[in-house]
This record gives sequence, C-alpha cells and structure tokens, in this order.
Amino acid sequence: MVQSKPLTFGGSQLTVNYETSAAGHVRVEIQDEQGQAIPGYTLADCMPLIGDEIERAVSWQQRTDVAGRVGRPVRLRFELKDADLYAIRFEHGLGHRNRRWR
Repeated sequence: MVQSKPLTFGGSQLTVNYETSAAGHVRVEIQDEQGQAIPGYTLADCMPLIGDEIERAVSWQQRTDVAGRVGRPVRLRFELKDADLYAIRFEHGLGHRNRRWR
C-alpha cells in the first residue's frame, strides 16, 4: 500500500498511468485528511485496473466522478499488486477534453 500526503485537486475524475502483470491490479481509495476512507470511494468500491494504460479513469461502483471533493484536502491510498504506477492526474472527464464546439 502507498498513501499520499494530503492534497487538494481540481477536476472531475482521477486518471492514472499504470502497468500490471496478468495477475496484478491497481486500486485506489480516497480518504479524508485524517486518513479515513470516504464512503463510496473505498478500496472495496474501486474497480481493479488491470493491464498497461497511459490514461485510465479510476472508477468506484461504476462511477468516475470525484468533483464532490474538489478543493477539500484528501489522501489517496493505492493498492498495487504486482503493478507499477507511473503518474496520476485529476482532470475534467475525458469526453470533455475531446468535445468539439461548433
């Protein structure tokens, strides 16, 4: 397990750059500033990430939205099983970035 220091963020989802073995995975938990898991964002709620991806949105119970925590200090707890985590980024949804205006 790896845990971040308290941080604040902007954006609506957490994306990660990671690589796992076939038997490995990455899961992420969002905690409050004191290190208590936030309901709905626990390790058990997180869909395991498997494979090798440059930019993948983390999801908890089928949702990626983390906008409700914007501006409030959080900690991130990472469960890495036979996995490497290269980068994390909070950003607006992937669809937002690719939207074309007419």
